[in-house]
Amino acid sequence: MARGKVQMKKIENPVHRQVTFCKRRAGLLKKAKELSVLCDADIGVLIYSSHGKLFELATKGSMQGLIERYMKTKPARVPQAEPVMETQTLDAKKECNLLKQEIEILQKGLRYMFGGGAGTMSLDELQVLEKHLELWIYHVRSAKMDILLQEIQLLRNSEGILTAANKYLQDKIEENSGVTNLMPVASDSPYPLTIPNDDIISLLGSNFGF
Repeated sequence: MARGKVQMKKIENPVHRQVTFCKRRAGLLKKAKELSVLCDADIGVLIYSSHGKLFELATKGSMQGLIERYMKTKPARVPQAEPVMETQTLDAKKECNLLKQEIEILQKGLRYMFGGGAGTMSLDELQVLEKHLELWIYHVRSAKMDILLQEIQLLRNSEGILTAANKYLQDKIEENSGVTNLMPVASDSPYPLTIPNDDIISLLGSNFGF
């Protein structure tokens, strides 16, 4: 069955986005290694996830060596460091403004939910709120699953302890029962419980006319 064409836009579902990122990242690094082996090329790959985690690959040597080699072959780019810093500063300010707007939307969403639907929210604000709710639900379910697994493991450990204790007690009971069955019956009489033959004959004669 042919796969449908993937739409080139941001994946809104955070779980699906993370899964796609892991698969595509692994495929990209694999292709880079294959290209390096087949064509004897020096390849360096830097990947930053949406959470800021760094993934890197240097097929020959180290990433630092590749960067130094790149800087030597592109000396004209060094004086442009100051404009780059200004651009990064602008990007940081823009990101701060976006985060402030997002926080305001979340606060508004909380008032909307816990206030019984008081106030109004636009479609874009509701979509942002929905995205964060899905992410929160995912984290809550993950935490709940971890707690359940820990409780199950504790119950299994308790079951093993009780089973071992039960077996120990059963062995002790069987051992004590065996000793009781083999123990001889004690008698306080200093004489053996036997009757002489003559007394037996006299007793039989008196009873049966011998």
